[in-house]
Amino acid sequence: MGDVAKAAGVSTATAARALGGYGAVSPAVRDRVAAAAEQLGYRRNSLARSMITGTTHTIGLVVADIENPFFARAARGVADVAHAAGYEVLLVNSDEDPATERAAVRTLFEKRVDGLIIAPASTDVGSHLGELPKRGTPIVLLDRVVPGIEADAIVVDNERAARGAIGHLVGLGHRRIALLTSQGLIHTNQMRLAGYLQGLELAGILVDERLIRMAEYTREAAVRETVSVLALDDPATAIFTTDNLMSLGAFEGAQRAGRAVPEEVSIVGFDDLEWTTIVRPPLTVVAQPVNELGAAAARRLLARLAGDDGPPRTLTLETTFIVRGSTGPAPVHATG
Repeated sequence: MGDVAKAAGVSTATAARALGGYGAVSPAVRDRVAAAAEQLGYRRNSLARSMITGTTHTIGLVVADIENPFFARAARGVADVAHAAGYEVLLVNSDEDPATERAAVRTLFEKRVDGLIIAPASTDVGSHLGELPKRGTPIVLLDRVVPGIEADAIVVDNERAARGAIGHLVGLGHRRIALLTSQGLIHTNQMRLAGYLQGLELAGILVDERLIRMAEYTREAAVRETVSVLALDDPATAIFTTDNLMSLGAFEGAQRAGRAVPEEVSIVGFDDLEWTTIVRPPLTVVAQPVNELGAAAARRLLARLAGDDGPPRTLTLETTFIVRGSTGPAPVHATG
C-alpha cells in the first residue's frame, strides 16, 4: 500500500480509501491511485477491506444442484445482476439435503457474505434460515418458500400453473391423468401437487391414488414409475410431471412401455428447457421465467443491502403455458 501511495503522490490513508471504496476521495485521485496500483500489480486485501467497511461485497447462493439446468439458469440471473452492482457470488450446492444446506449456510456466514439467496431444500426444516435476519444478514428465498420464515421470496404461482396444465388435458378429453413428481418436502412440488388435485376437482374427476407417483430424483426412477402407471388395468392416458428430470423419465418410460406420444399417452412437463423442443414430439410445458427468477432475487437482496428495511415481500412472476406436440385427444377407448 505504501508503494502505491508513493507512486500516486498521496498519503497511505488516502490510497487505502481510494482502493477500498470508502471515505471521501476525489475522482481524479481515485483514478491516479488505481493507475498506480495497476502499474505495481497491487491487489486489494478483501479481508482487510471488509474489516474497514463492514462489507465483503459478496453474496451467498445456495441451490439444489447446479447441474440442473433450472438452477444453472437461475444462478446466471443472480450473477449477472450481482456483478453489475460490484458483488461477487459464492455458489454452494445443497443436493436437496437439509443437513448439507445447514452446513452451507453456516460456511457462507463464516465467510461474512453480505446476504444470502437460497432455494430451500425442504419446507420442514428452516430454523437456520430464520436466524440469519436476526444476525443482520438479509436473505431472499428463490423459487421456494418455507412456512414460518419471514423473508423476501421470488416465486411463481405453482398451484395455478399446475391447475391450468390439468385443465388443458381435461379439455382434450383425458380423465386418467397421472402425476409424476419427486420425493421430498420441496415446496414447489407440494404446490404443483395441490394444483393437480384442484384441477381434477374442478373437472369432477375422482382422485385415483394409483395415478400419483412420487419417484426418487433420478431419471431411471421416473422411467420405472411411468412404465408402472401405464401398465395399470385402467392406465393413465396423460401424465403431468413437476420438473424437467421427471419429464425426461416420462418420455423414456412411454417409449419403454411401447406407448406412442401423444396418440396413446399425452405428457405435460414443467420448465421449458432446450431439450423440450428437440425431442419428438416436442414437449408441451409450463414455462417459468427462470433467468428472471434469479435476477429478481438478486435485485431484491441488493435493495436490502442498500438499506430497504420494509416488511418481507413475495414477488410472484408469471408462467406461460406452451402447447406443443406431446399432448393430444384422449384415446377413444379410454375410460374413467
